[in-house]
Amino acid sequence: MKTYELRSDTFTKPTDAMRKAISAAEVGDDVYAEDKTVNRLQDMSSELMGKEASLFVPSGTMANLIALYISGGRGNEVLMHEQAHTIHHEVGGAAAIAGCMPISVPGEKGILRRDAMEPMLKKDDYDIAHTSLIEIENTHNFAGGIYWKEDDLREVRSFADENNLKIHMDGARLFNAVIASGMSASQISSYTDSVTFCLSKGLGAPVGSILSGTREFIERARVIRKMIGGGMRQAGILAAAGIFALENNVRRLNDDHNNCLKLAKTLNSLPWATVDLEKVETNIVFAYTAPGQASSINEKLASIGIRSIASASNEIRFVTSLMISSEEIDDVCTLLKDF
Repeated sequence: MKTYELRSDTFTKPTDAMRKAISAAEVGDDVYAEDKTVNRLQDMSSELMGKEASLFVPSGTMANLIALYISGGRGNEVLMHEQAHTIHHEVGGAAAIAGCMPISVPGEKGILRRDAMEPMLKKDDYDIAHTSLIEIENTHNFAGGIYWKEDDLREVRSFADENNLKIHMDGARLFNAVIASGMSASQISSYTDSVTFCLSKGLGAPVGSILSGTREFIERARVIRKMIGGGMRQAGILAAAGIFALENNVRRLNDDHNNCLKLAKTLNSLPWATVDLEKVETNIVFAYTAPGQASSINEKLASIGIRSIASASNEIRFVTSLMISSEEIDDVCTLLKDF
């Protein structure tokens, strides 16, 4: 039986061409900043983000943690969406390691609004934790892959400036937002003080993320990366995959978005599933079932080769990626209709 991997775009594997790039990588010791391939990736990322400097780190979780450590600051509060990946799936690192307290802010479609952030803001009394940072997520995973529109970015930047706050963007799927919005990565990042993006997920590299910001910020980030165990040696073999991904796999993300919408429409036509098609903007779709049925339906889908995740008792998540071609999505849709 053929298996269709739709649990996450983290399941992507390096293509043969990417493996060739990895095998040909020139390497050095990156802790000494002497790995030429890592340096090239970091320079390329800085240019793409429109930032002064960048740092290659093992994961998006580490990239976010470093930003929280530096810009959040111990004993301070960080505003982020109530469904933020940092709150729910980064093992409490913000509090345990960075020493700051995430504050959940409600918001439709994962977007932080001025009127929702205002009541959460703390900055006056000496005996309270002060707000230091806003973290935004783009695209927003648990809002269904929603990307930030420019008007929304402008609003949160204005709010931050008025209150002397910095903004960090968890851009795990930033290039999905680039493709969906038509904005450049540097245009999106211009509204933030720091930004991270994953080279894995939809871009298809096996491991690694980039953190970008000012030169001073990245110099500090390099120290924190080493402190928490992220200093790598001949990391060029990983960075080469990231370079290949940026040069070859960005534009094709549009295929994933088209496949996701096709899948979403099929799911919404089924008697057991409901999909809000207006929230299908990139490569993530949530199908809603009757209460308590998601797990059993998910198991039955697995039995016919469709791998997804029951993310709640009435919710199943599907994510498209380069692991699934347009023809394979057609096969999945046929299987679902016959299910």
